[in-house]
Amino acid sequence: MNHLPNSSFLQSRPARIALARQRFFEEGQAPGGMVGEAVFESWARCLRLHGSPHERATFQPVTASRTQLALLKNQPLRQAWMDELPRLESILSTTSCAAMLTDATGVLIGASCVGRSHEELMPVATRLGVNLSEDAVGTTAPGVAARTGKPVCVLGGEHFFDSVQSMHCAAAPIRDIHGRLAGVLDISSEHIPFEFDAAAVAGLYAGAIENRLLVAQSTEHLVVRFQVAPELLDSAMVGLVGVDVDGHHAWQNGVAQSLLGAVRTQGRDAPRTPKEGLGLAWAQLAGLPAVGAAPLTLPNGLRVWARAEMRAPDGHRGFVSVPRPLVAPPAADPVREVQDAQKVSVASVCVDDEVASAAPAPAHKSEVPASATTPRLRESDLELIQKILRACGGNVSDAAERLGVSRGLIYRRLRAAGRADKTSTD
Repeated sequence: MNHLPNSSFLQSRPARIALARQRFFEEGQAPGGMVGEAVFESWARCLRLHGSPHERATFQPVTASRTQLALLKNQPLRQAWMDELPRLESILSTTSCAAMLTDATGVLIGASCVGRSHEELMPVATRLGVNLSEDAVGTTAPGVAARTGKPVCVLGGEHFFDSVQSMHCAAAPIRDIHGRLAGVLDISSEHIPFEFDAAAVAGLYAGAIENRLLVAQSTEHLVVRFQVAPELLDSAMVGLVGVDVDGHHAWQNGVAQSLLGAVRTQGRDAPRTPKEGLGLAWAQLAGLPAVGAAPLTLPNGLRVWARAEMRAPDGHRGFVSVPRPLVAPPAADPVREVQDAQKVSVASVCVDDEVASAAPAPAHKSEVPASATTPRLRESDLELIQKILRACGGNVSDAAERLGVSRGLIYRRLRAAGRADKTSTD
């Protein structure tokens, strides 16, 4: 491989890219050190797929049905994008840049292009449904990020096709609750090079959109927020961990992974429990405030500030902070609640050796007025539920299974008790 000549001509980035293109596309040499590895690998793929880079790239939308499918399939991602878009547009409004959102395949599902007078490609490339994948338009930042799942910048001549060299792009991936690529956020400028760190801005707002998506996808998850400073808990820099009702460490975002460090579970990549990941059991994490913050010392010794909230099945907040795990369940079914209450009464006799010694219900219930028995029955139910929850380490699913009732009943009993406690102290 030839070495770069030592001349002032190669001090500029455009000059190095021009030489790299010459060596690769005309002389068949690898442009080592002149462009990033991701760009070079994309060039190689595009050369096999598209042939000559001198052909004109066409930004064409996919079919109308595929566009609609992409919009419907990615509604949670689009909502997260829409919620974050006002802030993103505000910071980009005084620059030459626009933002774009693609799905995991590279299909455009959101854009903030305003059609500036100097733009030629942007108004065409930012139409909903346009395919920005590597297979369609060659090397671009959103296409490479969708292909590799990694952040990337593609500037000027680093684009595969000559006709796209006026573009400057920085893109970052967005992942879902399962760790899969959900989409890509791209910041692009036509003709005017970036005069700021576009990669950092794209990464920051991709993280903010990802955080919104993770929380929206967390149904029946206890979502724990933590950072080294309490004022960061509502920022894109917050660490997020989702813990399911079975007590499993279900997911975490990149910031949380950095703060928690390389915690290993017996040498395997098995799901961690909240105790192993955050140093507290489910019930203790549920006791963190839903508003404000409380200090938390992680197993690695780092002291952070944290709060927690339970996410209801409809995706909305259902957690109210009291000294026990709570969640807002679906609307109560009176018939189901009576049936479940009967199950709890029976379970109090036989579900556990420790609880089996409790006195059985009177043989002739009709002899005692209902108004006198109901409060005591509910108090007994609540005491039993709390006892079984403690025995199960706060695991609501295990407690429900041992009691032979639904999780909803347990949540309703605990929530009702929380309201009663609050009323009695007001």
